[in-house]
Amino acid sequence: MAPLFDCSVDTELLTGMRLARVALGRGEVVVIPTDTVYGVAVDAFQPAAVQRLLDAKGRGRQAPPPVLVPGIPTLDALAETVPDEVRALVDAFWPGGLTIILPARTSLTWDLGDTHGTVALRMPSHPITLEILSETGPLAVSSANRTGQPAATTAAQALDALGDSVSVYLEAGPVGSDYPGALERGSTIVDATSLHLPEGRLRVVRHGVISDEALRDIVGADRIG
Repeated sequence: MAPLFDCSVDTELLTGMRLARVALGRGEVVVIPTDTVYGVAVDAFQPAAVQRLLDAKGRGRQAPPPVLVPGIPTLDALAETVPDEVRALVDAFWPGGLTIILPARTSLTWDLGDTHGTVALRMPSHPITLEILSETGPLAVSSANRTGQPAATTAAQALDALGDSVSVYLEAGPVGSDYPGALERGSTIVDATSLHLPEGRLRVVRHGVISDEALRDIVGADRIG
């Protein structure tokens, strides 16, 4: 059985973080906490690792994983264009529960699946995952569950769902308390790929912890379609 490390214990935290970084470098799958749900993570620039993530979830290439980033500067490194509205959303909700789909830089050598030239980006607010990201760089991450099953809010739940398809589990206790009252636990996903067009609108792809009202407060109701 893959090891689960209790990050509330200093020695387990240090060992778990070290082994998670090693596993990610080897193209293996790890489970990490985020501010919304637990995620299965791999090196975004290792196509074989991304395929392992998809296999662990029972998902095909038609559902590519989002990419978690360590900071706002990485947004410009991975996205071809970043409209002003997106910068306003990032200022308001990053780090946090908002995933933004943008045109990916054509120079990037990665294979996340059938992205049609786009990438979904998020900066999470969980300190453990931010520390990992600061050392590994961008990680392809999806919720730590089999497709169609409830998202895990603890690493123990993820272990029950995913078993040995994951090399390392980092347990940081229940997550999601940053968003009390949210009807959905996952991040809100918005498609910003058409904002550069004269009549382009921001489109909500998945309702999550950031409400439509909060989005409208930032970009204006006329910019959300």
